[in-house]
Amino acid sequence: QVQLVESGGGLVQAGGSLRLACAASGGTFSTYAMAWFRQAPGKEREFVAAISWRGGLTYYADSVKGRFTISRDNAKNTVYLQMNSLKPEDTAVYYCAARPLTYVTSHHDYDYWGQGTQVTVSS
Repeated sequence: QVQLVESGGGLVQAGGSLRLACAASGGTFSTYAMAWFRQAPGKEREFVAAISWRGGLTYYADSVKGRFTISRDNAKNTVYLQMNSLKPEDTAVYYCAARPLTYVTSHHDYDYWGQGTQVTVSS
């Protein structure tokens, strides 16, 4: 059983930056593909970014490409999401998720989830 705990959310002005972290425990972190999703009030949970179990492959939603960077440190059992040039439409609760080996973009196919961290971008 994998436990995921996100941190790093907060309130930031448009154009600013935040770095989210997701610490994993209880499993073999290096064998899991990791992803970030987000959910705004009244909206579906949407894919943001994913990274392969070794970290060599990454994939981004078009809405964040060029602004967000996903990375992982398998020695620290942690995945990160660096968010730059933030926009008000990035406001949401951000969740990290894990699944064995390969990443996908559907939230239905992830086995483990964190509790989420709020990101609010003011205009």
